[in-house]
Amino acid sequence: MSDKVRMTAMNYDADRPAAKNPVKIMDLSLRDGHQSLFATRGRTEDMIPVAELMDEVGFWAIETWGGATFDTMHRFLNEDPWQRLRTLKKYIKKTPFSMLLRAQNLVGYRNYADDLAYAFVDRAAENGMDVFRTFDALNDYRNFETVVKQIKKCGKHFQGCICYTLTAPRLGGEVYNIEYYVKKARDLEEMGADSICLKDMAGLMSPYDAYALIKELKKHVTVPIHLHSHFTSGMSPMTHLKAIEAGVDIIDTVMTPYAYRTSHAALEPLVMTLLGTNRDTGFDIKKLAVINEILEKEVMPKYKHLLDDSKMSIIDINVLLHQTPGGMLSNLVNQLREMDALDKIDEVYKELPRVRKELGQIPLVTPTSQIVGVQTVNNVLHDTPEERYKMITGQVKDLCYGLYGKTAVPIDPELQKKALKGYPRGEEPITSRPAEVLEPELEKAKAEIGSLAKDIDDQILYAIFPVTGKKFLEWKYGKAEVPDSVKPITMEQVKERDELVKKAKAGKVIEKPENAPEKSEAARTFNVFIDNEYFTVDVDPVGGAPVISASGPAPVRAAAPAPAAAAPKPTAAAAPKNGESVQEVNGTLLTAPMPGMVVRFEKKVGDAVKKGDTIMILEAMKMENALVAPCDGSINAVNFSVGDSVVKGATLAVIG
Repeated sequence: MSDKVRMTAMNYDADRPAAKNPVKIMDLSLRDGHQSLFATRGRTEDMIPVAELMDEVGFWAIETWGGATFDTMHRFLNEDPWQRLRTLKKYIKKTPFSMLLRAQNLVGYRNYADDLAYAFVDRAAENGMDVFRTFDALNDYRNFETVVKQIKKCGKHFQGCICYTLTAPRLGGEVYNIEYYVKKARDLEEMGADSICLKDMAGLMSPYDAYALIKELKKHVTVPIHLHSHFTSGMSPMTHLKAIEAGVDIIDTVMTPYAYRTSHAALEPLVMTLLGTNRDTGFDIKKLAVINEILEKEVMPKYKHLLDDSKMSIIDINVLLHQTPGGMLSNLVNQLREMDALDKIDEVYKELPRVRKELGQIPLVTPTSQIVGVQTVNNVLHDTPEERYKMITGQVKDLCYGLYGKTAVPIDPELQKKALKGYPRGEEPITSRPAEVLEPELEKAKAEIGSLAKDIDDQILYAIFPVTGKKFLEWKYGKAEVPDSVKPITMEQVKERDELVKKAKAGKVIEKPENAPEKSEAARTFNVFIDNEYFTVDVDPVGGAPVISASGPAPVRAAAPAPAAAAPKPTAAAAPKNGESVQEVNGTLLTAPMPGMVVRFEKKVGDAVKKGDTIMILEAMKMENALVAPCDGSINAVNFSVGDSVVKGATLAVIG
């Protein structure tokens, strides 16, 4: 067969003759690589040093955008996501750009209205996007209809994804079997897909399952098959080889510094493996080595502090048991750590498949991975044996209503009924295409943001992310001070940090006590000498400056009078902090059950409330939680504003 891997004459030359059926490669380093390894914190300035070199490799496409980049860039990096596309296009001129598009979710965490979806795709194409890798978390292709129309209208490449998931350790069973994936592939080809991607986000695809599945897909569809498989379980390099033997057309890899762990297999070993075969990539390994050297020395040191160094192994075999994607896993761990509940992780693993099953056996990929993950944590921390789902997130309610689409199997009816009790849109779930019940959003967003948004790209950013988007636009246009936490670090700062770590490991760093008292005017500076080393220390007597009296003859030289003890500084009325009230108010406290960000208030000071009424919405791990009144009364005080971050236990409001 033509797809079978055959040996050919070995030729190491950079300009060797092209193979008869070369494996095409898409590079993910500039998007999924850093998203998987260090929370999408890669900055544009650190992509530029290798951009032109990567353009010369011969990639089928380079993934530069989409996924979590749009959110993370404006929220944590103070970067305009649209500008990244325009900047990289100046350096990468020959190789097509690819993005990960969450279908009607766009680059957010819910389905957006059709008008916003059309505008987003149009602007992405205009700013430089070529390949739109489009997926839906439920594999409900009704959510493709709007964006695909616009992708085609813009003359761009529509790559349709099938999210690969399992309900058993291997492919098969009643839900996710070969027949399921073949049907989805046929549906995509009928929709006009230019290529089809098997999106294995948790690294669950085993080598022989990949071989059987791709063989079958090749019989039923004619467009190229593209494989995306994370390394998490350790299987992906073997899976790649069996997929290549089965005739897969395109493989996703990353440059070595971005490889392995919860990311993807490295490109370079695959290039060398296929050398001397009819599926040779044609890539120059020496050129790849130059790119790697730049990344290792000039880029990666800035991000190594963000890597997970909590374990030795680069493989997580647990993913084969709980099937949790790497990004979701790190989110769960971070969430539990922030809530001082990391000891509950095993209970979370146990509860997770139960929640997933009750929510319709949905694939675990953004945003459904967050939906299942956050709800699982809520269940473990807040449920009792007598009552489950005591705190249901807004997104679970939306899922139960049908706003994300149709699940693979029906949602548990009791859970659905509980989630939809009092749901604003109605207590009966919909069966239509989700966006059909959504009101247009873009014009409303334009009116809300007003002149702060200077163009359509600003308006779209705000429409998708109203709270953090507005904050970013204030930074962008000098309306608010940019916090240090979102500023880039330099290599000099990296070296300083490394030196500090060295000293700490050598026992040369003394831990500074917390809550140190404020230095008074009586403080004096001394040089202290210990074993030929000296230290400069400030000494501040407790209770003010000492009164020195002399017995015996007066000193030859009069000492300068000691200053009077400094009067205590008046205490100003402090701005509200986590856990404090704006004023001394008696009443019942509404406290934060988890760390998060205030995204919306449903009630204000002075409003009467009944027990169970929603007072505010707290976003935790990108999911919205409705915080309700613990009693009847009226709102006497509110401590925070929209956009504020709060810690667990912070007093959010007081009900009198």
